[in-house]
Amino acid sequence: MSDTDGRTGDATTAIRRRPPRWLLLVIAIFFGLFYAYDVWEAIGNLALLNLLAQSLDTQLSAFGWTVLIFAVILPILVYALAYWLGRNRAFGVQALTLLVGLCVVAAVSLDLGAVFSLARLIV
Repeated sequence: MSDTDGRTGDATTAIRRRPPRWLLLVIAIFFGLFYAYDVWEAIGNLALLNLLAQSLDTQLSAFGWTVLIFAVILPILVYALAYWLGRNRAFGVQALTLLVGLCVVAAVSLDLGAVFSLARLIV
C-alpha cells in the first residue's frame, strides 16, 4: 500500500521523530550545572576536611581519602552514564534520566556524610 506522500506501510506504523539537538543540549547543560555543583561541593569537603584534620594535629586515613576522592568522581561518572543512557531518547526521558542520576548522587553523598560520623576517617 502507498500513502499519499509516497511512503509505504500500513496505518499502524508510527514515525519516530527525533527531538531537536538544541533542546537536548539545553537539558544536558541545565542538569550539568547541578552535577558540577556536586563536584564543587565534594572538592570543598576534600580540602576543608583535610585542613580540619591538620588543625587537630592529625591526618585523614587512607579510607578517608578514598571516600572523599570517590565523592569527587561519583557525580562525573553518574552524569556521563545518565547522559549516555538518555542521549537518543525524547527530551522528557533524557531529563528524567538526568534527574534520577542527580537523586542517586545526592543519596550517595548523604551516605558518605554518614560515613564521616563513624570517626574512621581520621587517624
